Amino acid sequence: MLYRIMPKINKKLSILGMGCMRLPLTDKKSPKSIDEKKAAGIVHYAIDNGINYFDTAYPYHEREGEKFIGNALKGNLRKKVYIATKLPTWSVNEFSDMEKFLDEQLINLKTENIDFYLFHALNRKRWEVLKRVNFEKFIDTAIKKGKIGHIGFSFHDDREIFMEIIKSYEWEFCQIQFNYLNEEFQAGIEGLKYAHQNGLGVIIMEPLLGGKLADNLPENIIKLFNKLSKKLSPAQWGLKWIWDKPEVSVVLSGMSNIEQLKENITAADSIGADSLSKEDMEIFELIKNEFNKNKQIPCTSCGYCQPCPSGVNIPTCFNRYNGANIFGNFDEAKIGYLRFVVESEQAKNCTSCRICEEKCPQSIEISKEMDLLKKFFHQ
Repeated sequence: MLYRIMPKINKKLSILGMGCMRLPLTDKKSPKSIDEKKAAGIVHYAIDNGINYFDTAYPYHEREGEKFIGNALKGNLRKKVYIATKLPTWSVNEFSDMEKFLDEQLINLKTENIDFYLFHALNRKRWEVLKRVNFEKFIDTAIKKGKIGHIGFSFHDDREIFMEIIKSYEWEFCQIQFNYLNEEFQAGIEGLKYAHQNGLGVIIMEPLLGGKLADNLPENIIKLFNKLSKKLSPAQWGLKWIWDKPEVSVVLSGMSNIEQLKENITAADSIGADSLSKEDMEIFELIKNEFNKNKQIPCTSCGYCQPCPSGVNIPTCFNRYNGANIFGNFDEAKIGYLRFVVESEQAKNCTSCRICEEKCPQSIEISKEMDLLKKFFHQ
């Protein structure tokens, strides 16, 4: 297992982190039904093979995820790993809410200290709430009491607010969505470099888009992967593309079976930064182009259209719609959109004011596309 040290944190972290949002289940229809025997086997195998960063969150597996991790890491195992979990920012309305959630999470995880603590899924609206409830005092108090080791945030919004959040506080690390298809999405490559330049460690989530960049790929994509310089699986190549970036500290993978875990560990044992050749990078561009042939809206997620007067998160809505068409997973995309895109930021709130269209570098008829999204996601 290869390790990297975050700029502000003198700890060796495994370049592969265990994402604990997709643990094996006894009932696929019930996220609460964690198959504890199989899941514990995955956790223990990961530790035995050098993974030392475990990422969970308050809502994972319908609030059962933290409890499982607490049980799985009982005894000496807790001393071998770093636990990361997240404060549910959408449920914070006052200062005491932050204290209440943290204390509950410490109980769930059966620990006196959370090594890496994040404000979960920050966006513009939640950032304003955190400032109002004095999040700085909460952090300072929690660190002084030994409840938190290191502080960061995970992020889902545009690059402008990402940079504002970084400039506004002495964060130690952040967590962003990043993969070879989402190089310009949300914080993107520019945000990755900006965070690193400001001394933050960067944790990567969704490196394989929930498995969409690893499984059931079309034949034309497979043929391109076979032209790359080494015989690796699409999943391993997807991770390699991210590990190639020296600004990245840890890549999280939600491994739900032992086969996925072994495959990713094999890659994490040998793939370092700056390891992609020029030829490999050129082939990756061809792979991205093949995926994007089914992209319906030419949005680059630049964010120039933001903020929307009606609160619509235009790049996120377009990204969800494009993803549905790229991967052909229409039903799954609708569920994900309604579940993860904040209601106040959904396409249904568009009033066709067209202010955004004056700012769009791609000259997209955004109001027309929003009508399409309303029919797709809301009817």
